[in-house]
Amino acid sequence: MEQIATFMMFDGNAEEAINFYLSIFPNSGIESISRYGENAGGQSGKVLHAVFTLNGTRFMCIDSVVKHEFGFTPAMSVHVSCETEQEVDTFFAKLSEGGQILMALDAYPFSKKYAWFNDKFGSRGSWLVNSDKREVRVLV
Repeated sequence: MEQIATFMMFDGNAEEAINFYLSIFPNSGIESISRYGENAGGQSGKVLHAVFTLNGTRFMCIDSVVKHEFGFTPAMSVHVSCETEQEVDTFFAKLSEGGQILMALDAYPFSKKYAWFNDKFGSRGSWLVNSDKREVRVLV
């Protein structure tokens, strides 16, 4: 097995989401990106498949050509373990702008500073930012 990566499916705005995430996290970049061409089944120029890293963690995504009847849920979350509370504040402010707050940025019994939210892309999952390294929660 080579590696396990989080996979996200977007509805036409994958590249915008990738660039948004890359602008926030250091040590990030696009490894590869392929696009739909003319008569290739999807909207020309949209993301057929992309691989990118956020602070060294690998992600994959596509712009789906299928309009699904199902909605997306916060069952998949990306957990960002921060060194400082300032990092939590920064990531929360940038990632949550225009999104939906599921748990407000606050102190909780399991963390000094924590938030759970969807970003403006509907996140195809949700984000968790946490300043307490004693507890690492991954919701899948």
